[in-house]
This record gives sequence, C-alpha cells and structure tokens, in this order.
Amino acid sequence: MIENQEMRQVTSSELTKQVELMKKDNYRLVQIGCTSIAEIMEINYSFDKAYKFVNLKVIVPAKEHVIPSISGIYPNAFFYENEIHDLFGINIVNISIDYKGNFYRTSVKFPFNNSNQPT
Repeated sequence: MIENQEMRQVTSSELTKQVELMKKDNYRLVQIGCTSIAEIMEINYSFDKAYKFVNLKVIVPAKEHVIPSISGIYPNAFFYENEIHDLFGINIVNISIDYKGNFYRTSVKFPFNNSNQPT
C-alpha cells in the first residue's frame, strides 16, 4: 500500500497556524527533517492521519535562520527542534525544553550548515 502524500510550502510566520490546524484535525507528528541547500535551509514537517501524509515545507533563508517552535502544539517536537538547532544552526524560538545548544556534542559547531563546509 502506498500512502497518499501532500506537500505544502508555508512561510515561517504561517508555520504555527498550519501546525495548529494539523493538530485540530487529529494528525500526528511523524518527523521533522532539515537539509542545507546552497544558501537556504529546508525544513520538512511530516504529519500522518489514516495513511495520508501531509508535509509542510519551510524554506529558511541563510540570513534569517529563525523559526518558531511547534513544541507547544506537539510536545515531542522539542527533540527534533534541538537537533536542528545543534546540527544546522537554526534558531528555533520558544522550544518547550531547550538544551541551548547542548543536545549534541560535535567537534564542529553546526556541522550540517553549508557555511561550515570547505570551499
């Protein structure tokens, strides 16, 4: 069985409202993933209900790197958000349990942020 999937691009300012709608419609948070692409960061929030996936994609420009936390809506999101902060350097505002950059110990600060990669 192949699950239905939908991709919606949202801005960082629209994120919490869209996530609240997902919660209200009884979707569960499946994962939050981040990738560094050239000068931007792409964050994907995946939700599932009855084998239907909805993915919210947020593009974070290199100079911005600030997004709101969704841990007030989905409490388990704090794990993903701390990981994204520590590995990519994105400032996630108002994480319910904020490790303040100490969730992971890495030899390089923000190792998956393209600005740390050799040219």
